Amino acid sequence: MKEIYDVIIIGGGPAGLNAAMILGRSRRKVLLFDSGEPRNRWSRSMNGFLSSDGVNPGDFIRKGREELKKYSIQIIDHPVTDATYSKGTYVVECSEGHVYHSRKLLLATGLKDKLPEVEGIEELYGQSVHHCPYCDGWESRDKAIAVYGKDRSGIGQALAMKNWSNNVTLYTDGTRKLNIKDMELLKLNGVKVCTDAIARVEGEDGMLQRIVLRNGESRSQEALFFSGETRQQSDIGEQLGCEFTGKGVIKTRRLQQANIPGLYVAGDAARDMQLVIVAAAEGAKAGVAINMELQQEDREKP
Repeated sequence: MKEIYDVIIIGGGPAGLNAAMILGRSRRKVLLFDSGEPRNRWSRSMNGFLSSDGVNPGDFIRKGREELKKYSIQIIDHPVTDATYSKGTYVVECSEGHVYHSRKLLLATGLKDKLPEVEGIEELYGQSVHHCPYCDGWESRDKAIAVYGKDRSGIGQALAMKNWSNNVTLYTDGTRKLNIKDMELLKLNGVKVCTDAIARVEGEDGMLQRIVLRNGESRSQEALFFSGETRQQSDIGEQLGCEFTGKGVIKTRRLQQANIPGLYVAGDAARDMQLVIVAAAEGAKAGVAINMELQQEDREKP
């Protein structure tokens, strides 16, 4: 007979690991898949998480996995390629071709960032180039901060970065869609603007030093923040027929339920508040909700 898990979790980041812990502590039979490609794998430190502020993201994951051992959580280090749902059972296939079955499914697959198409930016990403000021703004405090945003997309972030530094410059990379009111707002708040096209960014040991414009001018900068597009890390939600918001994240209800019976989503894949501590909390919430649903299903009724 086929083995049926109580829960399969797809995603081994903070959301998936915390859900696995709650479910393991609830004596559930749990299988967790981890592709090994978390969104923050380029970062040197994970910030804003009480008791783990400044911890290396890789160390955080390793410690979490170690803590799960006493709860007999089974972990498979391969991505999931396919998932289907039929008559109360989820069928999941991993990249090795093996198939697994479960009563409930939790997606904690996260998002991935689309970096600005600027030469040299990949080498600096996660060290002096960032997308989240709440994660990395403190480390960039009082520095010469560049904000990258084509057309009008960088206005909000440029204004927000004034919270961390008085030296903020918005770069629109050759696009000139800022109107008179935009320019007035930015000027009133002390944000400088450069609309010239960027040739490349330069730095050493992961630290940004300058932005070189295509006109040959070089501008000293110490950090760069961008507000770019994000995409789902996995297409499993789409495969299963999940509903998505206009921002490309999966719609969930109060306890992380998706629109398909027995399917839950936690972490960045389902939320606009994309912080590690929020992802972990959502994983815990989903774990409790899943266990309660299983309890209801297993309970004898008069």
